[in-house]
Amino acid sequence: MAHYFTDNRNLETNRKEHSFRFSGRLYNFTTDNGVFSKTGVDYGTLVLLEAVVSQPLSGAVLDLGCGYGVISVVLKSMYPECELTSVDINPRAIELTELNCGQNNAKCRVLVSDGFSQLKESSFDAVITNPPIRAGKKVIYQMFDDAYAHLNQKGKLMAVIQRKQGAESAVKKLTSLFGNCTVVSRDRGYWVLESTKLTDCKSDVSIVNCKKVENKG
Repeated sequence: MAHYFTDNRNLETNRKEHSFRFSGRLYNFTTDNGVFSKTGVDYGTLVLLEAVVSQPLSGAVLDLGCGYGVISVVLKSMYPECELTSVDINPRAIELTELNCGQNNAKCRVLVSDGFSQLKESSFDAVITNPPIRAGKKVIYQMFDDAYAHLNQKGKLMAVIQRKQGAESAVKKLTSLFGNCTVVSRDRGYWVLESTKLTDCKSDVSIVNCKKVENKG
């Protein structure tokens, strides 16, 4: 079976279009067979975007596992000064991201990459991801490890994971890796996790700060 987190460009194509309104702006997206949430923006991505835009964002930003580019397009539109990079292992998803960036006037650097494999010399101030849960914990946790390695000091990782799909264990993993993890939003079972690279010494217990914050909305 060809999954959305693999190279599935040999699948039959069947492009569709849908719109998405966020923060007062209407975006138009083209999707296809073989990409995640092809019929419309999934709720986890919406919850993640709401959490991301509730705080300042600047510098070099990575949309890790970008799919057809929803996060990239929205963030570049709202934070045009950011240097936005979009990567995905799926060439079809990357082709759609390039198309969607173009039709929504969002200039992003877009490339096929298995995680950080094509970003070895790159560093970022923020890594944003709605990770491919079906790829398994080993893949997801490697994404977290690599994000830590590629973040600048005080850079942050933000990820959305459903509680029933491992959010609590992801909190433990990120706390171990970064020394801190905050659940900045919880909505319909989706948790948005945020970790900040405060020091290169991951065992420095003085910076451990894992807390849970209820969504007021």
